[in-house]
Amino acid sequence: MNWPVAILAGGLATRLRPITEKIPKLLVEVAGEPFFNHQLRLLKQAGLTKIVLCIGYLGEMIVESYGDGAEWGVELTYSFDWPKLLGTGGALVQALPKLAQIFYVLYGDSYLPINYQSVGEFFLHSGKKGLMTVYKNNGLYDTSNVWYEDGNIIAYDKQKKFPEMDYIDYGLGVFRAEAFSTYLPHHPLDLAEIQKDLVAQQELAGYEVQQRFYEIGSCEGLRELDNLLSSN
Repeated sequence: MNWPVAILAGGLATRLRPITEKIPKLLVEVAGEPFFNHQLRLLKQAGLTKIVLCIGYLGEMIVESYGDGAEWGVELTYSFDWPKLLGTGGALVQALPKLAQIFYVLYGDSYLPINYQSVGEFFLHSGKKGLMTVYKNNGLYDTSNVWYEDGNIIAYDKQKKFPEMDYIDYGLGVFRAEAFSTYLPHHPLDLAEIQKDLVAQQELAGYEVQQRFYEIGSCEGLRELDNLLSSN
């Protein structure tokens, strides 16, 4: 399955300043090269070569560096939401014409060394409109925000906490385009709101991942991933 991958990379990356005052997060150096290089390798290894970058802040620098992706053996297209940031959900609604009926969604600061094809197969068998990968975090790497039980997502919320929230959104999703059909284009929207709506409709599948996630959304995460990839 070579479904498109929408990468959400349009934010201001304020937690990484001053590094991101002059470059976007995808171009932040990790183990001696831009972070996006590492993401591209993971996706290519997984057989995912159609990538739609949802970009905004300093996004033209990414286009200049990677072009159409031919040098990497991938197809890169771009969806801009700058200067009006639309949020993670609004960016996806805007990018829908460049995607397909089914597509992956990956955050632009996530490094996820897992089996992407297995996630896609699980999604197909679920028959649902969306899928969230989850990791039993127990509050270790960030605040746990998912109540996941017996293979089902009971609740997902970044503000309202339940004692049963031992899991966290791992950072990779799969969606059918129809999951976004009721949302207006060009309006700011968080992907979390769409996922919460899908939970309420019992249309969000859960896929438990055993391998921990890595990220460069924070200075601590950046240092940790830099050490990991440098040592490898």
